[in-house]
Amino acid sequence: MTWGRTRGRARDKTSGDGRISKLTTGQEWLVDASGCVPGSLKDAAALAALFEELIVVLDLKVVGQPQWHVFPEPGGITGLALLAESHLGIHTFPEHGFAALNLYCCRERQRPDFEALLARHLGATACVVRELKRGGTA
Repeated sequence: MTWGRTRGRARDKTSGDGRISKLTTGQEWLVDASGCVPGSLKDAAALAALFEELIVVLDLKVVGQPQWHVFPEPGGITGLALLAESHLGIHTFPEHGFAALNLYCCRERQRPDFEALLARHLGATACVVRELKRGGTA
């Protein structure tokens, strides 16, 4: 098996023996944070600080400016940062003390300490982190 690149992403390449190639397009983290401080989940500055720390820790490149939508009471905030590597998003539910964070990177990165970051920025007492390796057949 030889290795190739497709639009900057690694993929398995067969030597013509008919095997299906595996395309690797990155990794995605789905993070559910519970027990968050409701006030933090309504605080755009707190969420922007969380995004900034993730961006710095993972050496991500933001395209444009992150976008924030603040919902009327009792709602929270939805935030999205378009990244050269893909995207970073969050949806907060202050009425439930819950935040759903999604980070997709087209290149592999070390897993950040989501538990510590979300505890520090949002007061989360519990986090469930699911990591997905993205890709398909080529």
